Amino acid sequence: MERHVCSDCGWVHYENPKIVVGSVVTYEDKFLLCKRAIHPRKGFWTLPAGYMEQNETTAEGAMREAYEEALAKIRIRDMLALYNVPHISQVQVMYRATLDKPEFSAGEESLDVQLFSWAEIPWDNLAFPTVYWALHQYEQIKDQESFVPFSNAEGDMLKKSFEMLKR
Repeated sequence: MERHVCSDCGWVHYENPKIVVGSVVTYEDKFLLCKRAIHPRKGFWTLPAGYMEQNETTAEGAMREAYEEALAKIRIRDMLALYNVPHISQVQVMYRATLDKPEFSAGEESLDVQLFSWAEIPWDNLAFPTVYWALHQYEQIKDQESFVPFSNAEGDMLKKSFEMLKR
């Protein structure tokens, strides 16, 4: 790995990965999704998620992102997954979260925000593979109180998640 190092003093200019925090938010048996108002993947559906800010925990960041994108006040349950996305230098921390009331609306970074049943999720219009992974991994453990958090998808789930980017 190449690092930018000053040849005079040896100071290293670090370029570290970005940490993305978000959540699979449910209300009863429905999933909260946001239609992106920004690039990349503007107009595609995603989970409420975004870059962590200074001086916040990952859970606080996930709650802040849900409010910024969906004006939703969520309750974090537990960590769902930790994804490594090295080709874009990201680490993504996803949580399971709930809405106590179906109160939400589009924030500045969203064109629309809706609750979808599993059958209604716009699978062909999801913004990123990790959104697909998180939703499917959530579905596998939705009724479990405890589980080992997931990591990157493999096999068929990985293949299907990347097929949607071709659309």
